[in-house]
Amino acid sequence: MNPHSLTPVLRVLRLCLHLMVAALLALATIRAAAEHAPDTPGVIGAAVVLAFVYALGPVLPKVSAAPVAAALWLAAVLAVWALLVLLTPDGVWLAFPLFFVQLHLLPLRWALPLVAVTTAVAVGGFGWHARTLTVGTVLGPALGAAVAVAVVLGYQALYRESEQRRRLIEELTAARSDLAAAERTAGVLAERERLAREIHDTLAQGLSSIQLLLRAAERALPDRPDGALGHVRHAREAAVDNLAEARRFVRALSPPGLEHGSLPAALERLCATTARTSGLAVHCHVSGTPAELPTPQEVALLRIAQSALANTVQHAAAGRAELTLSYMDTEVALDVVDDGTGFRPSEVPAPGTDSTGSGFGLAAMRARARALHGTLVVESAPGEGTAVAVTLPTAATVSTAPGAATPTRLPEQAP
Repeated sequence: MNPHSLTPVLRVLRLCLHLMVAALLALATIRAAAEHAPDTPGVIGAAVVLAFVYALGPVLPKVSAAPVAAALWLAAVLAVWALLVLLTPDGVWLAFPLFFVQLHLLPLRWALPLVAVTTAVAVGGFGWHARTLTVGTVLGPALGAAVAVAVVLGYQALYRESEQRRRLIEELTAARSDLAAAERTAGVLAERERLAREIHDTLAQGLSSIQLLLRAAERALPDRPDGALGHVRHAREAAVDNLAEARRFVRALSPPGLEHGSLPAALERLCATTARTSGLAVHCHVSGTPAELPTPQEVALLRIAQSALANTVQHAAAGRAELTLSYMDTEVALDVVDDGTGFRPSEVPAPGTDSTGSGFGLAAMRARARALHGTLVVESAPGEGTAVAVTLPTAATVSTAPGAATPTRLPEQAP
C-alpha cells in the first residue's frame, strides 16, 4: 500500500482498517488473558505474530507494487490468522478487515476466490469452537464478505469516474488555454495586417508622391526655380497629410478625408491630388443618388481608390484614369480604369513570394472587400489598360472597425 498513490479518502479508509485490525487483535488478547484459558499463551503469541506480520505490509513498498509480493504477504497473514482462529473464536472477527485488504491489494480475479476461502475459514472457525453450525454462523461471515466486496467495487467505480472527470477537466483547461493563445495570436495578426494595409495605402503612397514631387523639383532646378518651389510646397503638404494619416490610423480613426466630408468629396480630392502630384489625368464621376454609408464601407472604398490610383501612377505608365463611384439600391460600386500598359493578373506573385515584394496592393484591396462581404475584380491584359472594380453591400452587416479584416498572409508591397 503506497501512501503516495492514495487519495485522501482512501488514506482515511486505510487508517480505519489498520485501527480495526489492531482493535480486534487487542480484544482477542485481552479476552484470552481475562479468561485464563489453557491456550492463552498461544492466543497471545499468535496475536503478536499476526500484528507483526500485518505491520510489515504498509512499510514494504513491494507489497503494494508487485502482485506476487502482495500474495506472499497475504499468505503469511492468512496462515497466522488461521492459527489464531483455531485457538480462539475472537479471531474470526478479523476476517472482515482482511476482506478489504485482499480486495485492495490483489486483482479482482484473484481477490474474489481468496475472499471466498477466507469466508469459509471464518465459518469453519465458528463451527470448530461452537461444535455446530447455525444459520447465523454461516450468514455472518458471508454477509460480511458481500458487504466488503460491494463497498470496494462501489468505491472503485466512483474512483474511476472521478479520474475520468479529472482528466476531462484537465483537457478542457488545456483546450481553453490553447484557445486563448490562438485568439491572442489572431488578434496580433489582425492588428499587424491592419497596420500593414494602412501603411501601404497611406504612408507608402504618400512617400511615393513626395518622391515624385521632389524628383520633379530636382529636374526643374536650376532653370525653373518657381516650378521647383511649387513642387517642394506640394511635397511638404503631402508630408503634412501623411503625418495626419499616420496619427489617425494608429488610433484606428477615420481617414482625414472622411472626417469632415462625404465619400464622393474625398474621392474628388484624391483624384485632384493625384493629378497634381503625378501629372496623370484623373477624372472622378458619381452615379446614382449619394447615400450615407457605414464608416467601414467608406474607409474601405477610399483606401481601395488610393491603392488603385497609386498602382496606376507607379506601374501603369498611363496617361488617363477614370474613377467612378456608383450608388445602387443594395450595393455601392467603385471602378478605377486606366489606359496604361496593363498586365496579366494571374501572373502577379503572391505577397512576399518574390524579391520585389510585389502583390501587396491587390492583396490588401481584396482583403478589405472580403472583410465587408464584398467582391473585388481586376481585369487587365498587356497593352489594354487595367480596370479594378469593387462592390460592397450598403447594409451595415459587418461590424468591422476601420481598416480591420480577417487575418491573412501579410503582403509586402504593391504590384
